[in-house]
Amino acid sequence: MAVLPIRITGDPVLHTVASPVEEITDEVRSLVADMVETMIAAPGVGLAAPQVGVGSRIFVYRWQDDDDVLHEGVAINPELWLAPTPLGEPDEDEESEGCLSIPGERFPLRRSPAAILRATNLDGERYEVEAEGWLARIFQHEYDHLDGVLYADRLDHPHGKAAAKIVRKRGWGVPGQEWMPGLDDLEG
Repeated sequence: MAVLPIRITGDPVLHTVASPVEEITDEVRSLVADMVETMIAAPGVGLAAPQVGVGSRIFVYRWQDDDDVLHEGVAINPELWLAPTPLGEPDEDEESEGCLSIPGERFPLRRSPAAILRATNLDGERYEVEAEGWLARIFQHEYDHLDGVLYADRLDHPHGKAAAKIVRKRGWGVPGQEWMPGLDDLEG
């Protein structure tokens, strides 16, 4: 296993729809192990294959809820079903999220409060997870990565404008930029 560099917004792989995984090979298993190690080192609660430069429909997640229940897994070729997203402005304390591909930043984003994830695991078995709250948010965030969408792309004004300004100020938004968890300090 290895910690992989994480691509920063502007890299084409982050803004392109990922391809389905045709077969679960040893290469896919190795990639997933590296993604889990990278996610933990970052630290993050989810990581999609495009974030480490691989245009495949895979994401991993690992999050412990307030009841100390650990939710973790790998989603290969996922499908995501969402409850309607509530209207109104997002709560800046409860609905802010960040992204390892826009490191060190957080902005409020309204998301669906519930989701159903259907995916394949590393054993080639289909499974389903019903999620609410933060876990549903994680699934939506990572699934967006597989469609070439970063959370900053979904931000409303004025947060979208602020995010775009930060990207420009840091010189991001162009191909070829990445950071290495454990080595680079990009927290602000």
